Amino acid sequence: MLLRKTALVLALATAALLATTATATAATAEPAAPAAAPVAAAAAANPVIVVGGLTGVAVAYEPIAARLRADGYRTFIYQLPGLGFGDIPTSARAFATYVGQVRASTGAAAVDVVGHSEGGLVARYYLKRLGGTANVGRYVSLGSPQYGTYVANILAFLGLGSCAGVVACQQMTIGSAFLADLNAGDDTPGAVRYTTIRTLQDELVRPTGNAAVNDGATNVLIQAYCPVRVVGHLGLVLDGTSYTIVRGALADGPVRPNCLAL
Repeated sequence: MLLRKTALVLALATAALLATTATATAATAEPAAPAAAPVAAAAAANPVIVVGGLTGVAVAYEPIAARLRADGYRTFIYQLPGLGFGDIPTSARAFATYVGQVRASTGAAAVDVVGHSEGGLVARYYLKRLGGTANVGRYVSLGSPQYGTYVANILAFLGLGSCAGVVACQQMTIGSAFLADLNAGDDTPGAVRYTTIRTLQDELVRPTGNAAVNDGATNVLIQAYCPVRVVGHLGLVLDGTSYTIVRGALADGPVRPNCLAL
């Protein structure tokens, strides 16, 4: 019975979050050298770390990483330990080590972070609880359940217990002790520029308003600018319109999504 429950949770996370190949390779512990940067302004900017989500193998984030590299950013992908099934604060401590490795390898004083789904929570915990604000200039989250999601809660309703024992899923339920701690006090500590991006068609973050944060962040709902644009949870890292918002946030520009971007 436990195996069947666990399989259902794995299937739910994998089907909704990833549409990738079974032969995907894991991210290495040491940051690999990024591609050459063709745009001088972006090349001089902070390195960008794309932080994957639950079940998010590194190769699933190559499309957004490729866009960033094409725009000249020194770009790295961070795959969560154990594909993100474990304790989020533990993943955040591992991420803190990775940030140090990227800074050392690039000589950069700070990095910018683009976190998808659970990756946005990992990065935000690093900022708020692990002193990460000294090392990060910009934080962008894509469909991160900052205040939890009913998709995690509903597993108990379906008779699957508390996320069938998947710790990260338990921590992303609305009202969890982890989220109560993360959201206590200031949502946006330090001098970091915070941007959240969400979509009405997100299958995993419900209600979608829970992907926003308070206290001065720039919270962008794609459909507020592009009403007919359909973007799902994984689509946030694949969609052209979503990327134009990310690019603007990394350049400290105004919110001007390109609704026709591919």
